Amino acid sequence: MADTKMITKATVCEILNHWLLAVSFFILTVSGFGFLFQMSGVGALFGGFNQMRVIHNWSGVVFLISLFLTMFNYLPLSLSFSREDLGWLRTGGGYLSRNVDVPPQDAINTGQKLFYLLFLVLSCANSASGLLIWLRADIKSLALVSLLVHNLSFNLLVIMMPLHIYLSTLANPGTYRIMLDGKMPLAWAKQHHGKWVKKMGFE
Repeated sequence: MADTKMITKATVCEILNHWLLAVSFFILTVSGFGFLFQMSGVGALFGGFNQMRVIHNWSGVVFLISLFLTMFNYLPLSLSFSREDLGWLRTGGGYLSRNVDVPPQDAINTGQKLFYLLFLVLSCANSASGLLIWLRADIKSLALVSLLVHNLSFNLLVIMMPLHIYLSTLANPGTYRIMLDGKMPLAWAKQHHGKWVKKMGFE
């Protein structure tokens, strides 16, 4: 009989914050495209461009708070690199070939660490520039730089999200359920997060 023992990978607070981040990001993306391309249909969806600007700005505040909370769970791990991380990079995390031995990974693997760090940097740049735009900086050069940084970071984040969704669903079946009920099969955890399983003392 297959090992069906389940273990807890994410807490309720982590799950709720993940979805708060996701929903606020979705609102920011839709309204952001509406502003970028002056899409009247999107503006109408929010009750007009003025109302959309208010919703966009405050969704940005929610996103920033949620992003800050993720740092307690993911930043220390993401800044911690070891021989296992170098091994993950050498083997491409097992995505390029199934005939390689991927070193045991921590609670998040090397790819997730790098993804989170890039997401964090781009999100901070997007939030800081967005705040300057919101406050309507009087210095013309600062306003232009803010718009450039905001639009560039926005587009890079929009490119990253489909990749994140693909890797957490189709590419790694079973991963998505962690952000639904916080659970994962012990056997799956041993295969993908062996270092973390050993550290936590799961049998």
